[in-house]
Amino acid sequence: MNVRGMVLPLVAVLLAVSGCSLFSSGDAAPSPGLERTTLRVGVGGPIDTAPLRIAAAAGKFREAGLTVTLVDLGTADGITKLTSGQLDVTFASDVSLFRAAASGTALQLQGEAYTSGSNTIALVTLPDSDYTEPTAKKSPKIAVDDVDDIGALTARSVLTTAGVDPARIHFEPQPFDRMPGALQAGDVDAALMVEPYITRAEKELGAQILADGSTGATLDFPASGYAATGAFARNNPRTLAAFRSVLMQAQQAAADPATVRDALPTFSDIDPTTAALISLGSYPTTLSAIRLQRVADLMHTSNLIPNRLDVQAMLPAEGRP
Repeated sequence: MNVRGMVLPLVAVLLAVSGCSLFSSGDAAPSPGLERTTLRVGVGGPIDTAPLRIAAAAGKFREAGLTVTLVDLGTADGITKLTSGQLDVTFASDVSLFRAAASGTALQLQGEAYTSGSNTIALVTLPDSDYTEPTAKKSPKIAVDDVDDIGALTARSVLTTAGVDPARIHFEPQPFDRMPGALQAGDVDAALMVEPYITRAEKELGAQILADGSTGATLDFPASGYAATGAFARNNPRTLAAFRSVLMQAQQAAADPATVRDALPTFSDIDPTTAALISLGSYPTTLSAIRLQRVADLMHTSNLIPNRLDVQAMLPAEGRP
């Protein structure tokens, strides 16, 4: 799913915002033997990438001997920037990563970023809508940010499980910030939104959740992650191992929702009130081929990729049996 992010200055203010140290104290010596000490990392959605941003602001990558520059992806495709050499590691939806891999792009996964939770991704309608249950329309028009990404995959899964013929679902591509307008204009029957757009629509328009996207086949669904090209991974294994180590510590620190809620307003346009209200998913602390295979298999059965993808082969060597 294309998601938004911002360039993050490496400032220590996040620690003051959170009210306590998020990581173990002490200045570690730079890791010996790193192939390189700089990494350009593409970042997207602030909620998905919050742990990485917090770690960078706290100087935790520097303590590991890495200078990490966070690069705002905006609406750009991080995988394209990765394969063109503009980035060393990129954030992307798991669907985007697996679609690229299925198309022949050699990628090595570096970490799972975010897993959807209850109402973190959902089909949303307005309060006066006649679309009151998923099966109320036989040929629903659904706004999604990308017809080939996790939003469409989730909406199709939820509606099909409810009994809607998947062949009769019409997807209308719309940026998240334009989805409320599309609903108001009657251009779509429902919109597949993620946070913080769900909470904003509820606050500003009285929007209602037609169906939680984190149910059935997409319950607690892996949403996004980080990857490097296969060539970069082969040439820089120790550098990427150091990156993964800090990332996993950051993901573990984000197990406390207050850590994320307090930090979000410092590097995004999510205000403190919205940050306090949004539904949050979880931040995996391991790379699990079993967990991620769910995404690839659903993509295969949904005809997003022609053949079954072996996610295990995309993991670093230490993550394989």
